[in-house]
Amino acid sequence: AAGIVFNTGAGQHILKNPLVVNSIIEKAALRRTDVVLEVGPGTGNLTVKMLEKVKKVIACEIDPRLVGELQKRVQGTCLANKLEIKVGDVLKSDLPFFDACVANLPYQISSPFVFKLLLHRPFFRCAILMFQREFALRLVAKPGSKLYCRLSINTQLLARVDHLMKVGKNNFRPPPKVESSVVRIEPKNPPPPINFQEWDGLVRIAFVRKNKTLSAAFKSSAVEQLLDHNYRIHCSLHNTLHMSQGLTSQSAKKTLCQHSNSGGDSFIVNELRCSFRHKNTEIPENFKIAEKIQTVLKDTGYSEKRARSMDIDDFICLLHGFNSEGIHFS
Repeated sequence: AAGIVFNTGAGQHILKNPLVVNSIIEKAALRRTDVVLEVGPGTGNLTVKMLEKVKKVIACEIDPRLVGELQKRVQGTCLANKLEIKVGDVLKSDLPFFDACVANLPYQISSPFVFKLLLHRPFFRCAILMFQREFALRLVAKPGSKLYCRLSINTQLLARVDHLMKVGKNNFRPPPKVESSVVRIEPKNPPPPINFQEWDGLVRIAFVRKNKTLSAAFKSSAVEQLLDHNYRIHCSLHNTLHMSQGLTSQSAKKTLCQHSNSGGDSFIVNELRCSFRHKNTEIPENFKIAEKIQTVLKDTGYSEKRARSMDIDDFICLLHGFNSEGIHFS
């Protein structure tokens, strides 16, 4: 690999210190029967050490030059048949089955990759990942800390996260401009019984200005328009249809379910869905979503709270408060 010019713009910083490599593998507590996913194997310093300990390593690499280096490194050894290389962008591919994920990750894919991992099924046991120091500290940040953000609360909703060790820039070739950290992520299994799209919709609004009160954060016209649109759809699905339809909302929903479940005529199903959406008669002319939002915030006791100091339980209570009044975020 001596002749390779690494593309630092693509996050190519090869972990060169064997002590750090060994420490990462030790903290991963790998088993002989494990299938390990590695993203950004580079020249294979971590890969080769893992191949000695596990059943199989699936290495995802986007750079064909590094794929060649990795292949050369195991060629003709007993490790070659334990290595599977997937060439391409890991964010655009379906993840394979794996027990553990161990990687010195290209830093610019950190956030999307973490959520791809956490929403992956079937569940994996744990991930030991190298991140830029500040990103790692955001992952583990607690309410009230300066780095606490949407990334913190979303990750901690779905997983247990621990900061394992700091790694200085001189442990890499070429050295990055920032310090690094290794983090352990263990998905919560079973996951919390929460619709993640709904949850993220609420958290996104609250953290746009995390130092603002929620009362102020929800006064944005874009937020009000979105929630008004969602509210009207929700009402049309749950309230009565025009009586000329000859259906109460209860019997109409039953009909819709029967048709949907029996694979019935899709035209009828779509017509019923449209009826729910557009034939609603329940919302008064002078209805204002802004007033309803502020009422929910006041009744739940979160009106003057700020996202920066709210924990997972707070947001679960708030989401329940909104949902029970028909206000949805996705």
